Amino acid sequence: MQLVYYRGTGECRASKWVSEPALLTSLMEKVMCRAGETQILRVLEHAQKENGSGKVSALVFVGDACEESRDELAVAAAALGRAGVPAFMFQEGDNGSVKRVFCEIADHTRGAYGSFNTGAANQLRELLRAVAVFAAGGLKALEDSGTARKLIAQLKRDHPLPQTRRLRGIYVKFSGRSNSEKLRKGPKGR
Repeated sequence: MQLVYYRGTGECRASKWVSEPALLTSLMEKVMCRAGETQILRVLEHAQKENGSGKVSALVFVGDACEESRDELAVAAAALGRAGVPAFMFQEGDNGSVKRVFCEIADHTRGAYGSFNTGAANQLRELLRAVAVFAAGGLKALEDSGTARKLIAQLKRDHPLPQTRRLRGIYVKFSGRSNSEKLRKGPKGR
């Protein structure tokens, strides 16, 4: 698993690859928020790059906003979808325009969209567990687990685009690789 986060103006970083959930949790607890615009495109491009060096099973994104071009995000999501990386887009809150963008990314990647209430850590925990089951064993394992019925329904729907999966602030890749890097600035300074 790898944590990718952005904050402030232009900062986007990726942790080393880790295999222990406790270590990922520790990394996440050290991240402090800073005001700035979203950098979802950079996260998607990073997932695509990492998939080129080793299979990325899923991308998990958790966020509450999107200030980027839907068109640019759709192109990046479609590329990730063609590469077979599903994006699981989880939205904190209920902003309709954010939901549309997150759903579009999930559709392009053959992933899924979910929302949770602000401060509902248990809801998010269950959604992330379901993604972990899916990434480790596919749709069959998720169905056998009996959890996350809404995610299962989305994953089983007919997708107009090739399979893909992606996410915003948290990007999960299930492998034993370790790779630490600071992400380079993307197009137009993102």
